[in-house]
Amino acid sequence: MGKIHEKDTAIELKVRTNLHRRGYRFRKNVVGLPGRPDIVLPKYRATIFVHGCFWHGHPNCRKSRLPTTNYAFWEEKRRANLERDARKIAELAGSGWRVAVVWQCALEKPVSLLNTIDTLEKWITSEEASYEIPNGK
Repeated sequence: MGKIHEKDTAIELKVRTNLHRRGYRFRKNVVGLPGRPDIVLPKYRATIFVHGCFWHGHPNCRKSRLPTTNYAFWEEKRRANLERDARKIAELAGSGWRVAVVWQCALEKPVSLLNTIDTLEKWITSEEASYEIPNGK
């Protein structure tokens, strides 16, 4: 548990590095916004959350399975995370921000990473209010 970081995770760095290479400029972990989005693109009024499949309970993902030891604890922890995520996303949307969620499993393989970044780039420049990038399969 001590090696788990709240920000600047490997999966966040993958997304940020690729967006920066494509010319996007952003702020990270903006404290004044609900949920402190991982990436904020003020020019596009867009926010991006990069979710780990385990911690945020990605449905139907093999990385999302709960441990059998102390199952009730982990189930409650994940439930609280899911409720908080939904609440913060609703607050962002209510204040006029567009919200995208990128899942960890969509960033694992180089091909799926590039496809995910392409999809994310299309969303950033679109008018869509929200978007979720599922696994990279």
